[in-house]
Amino acid sequence: MVRINPLVTSYPFIHLSGVRKVYGEHLAISDASFDVMPGELVSLVGPSGCGKSTLLKVLAGLHPHDGGEVRIGSPSHPFDPSKDVGMVFQAPLLLKWRRILENVLLPAEILGLPMAQSKSRARDLLALVGLAGNEDKYPYELSGGMQQRAAIARALIHDPKLVLMDEPFGALDALTREKMNLELLRIWKEAGKTIVFVTHGISEAVFLGTRVVVLTAGPARMADNFEVDLPHPRTLDMKTHEKFGEYTRRVYRLLGME
Repeated sequence: MVRINPLVTSYPFIHLSGVRKVYGEHLAISDASFDVMPGELVSLVGPSGCGKSTLLKVLAGLHPHDGGEVRIGSPSHPFDPSKDVGMVFQAPLLLKWRRILENVLLPAEILGLPMAQSKSRARDLLALVGLAGNEDKYPYELSGGMQQRAAIARALIHDPKLVLMDEPFGALDALTREKMNLELLRIWKEAGKTIVFVTHGISEAVFLGTRVVVLTAGPARMADNFEVDLPHPRTLDMKTHEKFGEYTRRVYRLLGME
């Protein structure tokens, strides 16, 4: 296991075994089996419609699974999805009538957390994601990348144990997306969170992940689960390295794209 995050231990934080999910007569996930270690950033990659987002909703406790085993946390560290999950979606989903600081505070308000402490944490998180000085702006005053940074801060405000990201940079232009990849790695390292990152971008999956889980076309089935042995901090020029190319070609082959 590639352990660059000090929180990574030998006991899985997430354990999936033979997970199935059915909607009516539609089989969305046929067999998902993999572990996520505490402090890892695991990329889930696969073609559009393969069940990646469905799997994320199962992990978030939004949808029940219909077969197999899903275990998150441990008896000594119980997991409560209503409090212990932060989510970031493809669209920032900021409330346009609320200022950025107020948007970040929304989960704290919903959970009834102490507001003075939460405001201090929100300002610290906005600084962490590079938005210090933008607390009183409205979403329309920020670029798409800046809005997504605010969404990441919002996902961290209640100090979740798990952050789930569903193609969060998919709507950004290519240059902004590259920059956000680097920013996410920095934020992940500094915040020390376990992250599951869904993408259909093969290069993005390899660049971000300590490990990559490859899902086949729906219904989702795990085709591969491999460690990404690239050094940290990662830089964009690593995408020109032979080892990076080997990883991406491995995924292309699994998805029948070579």
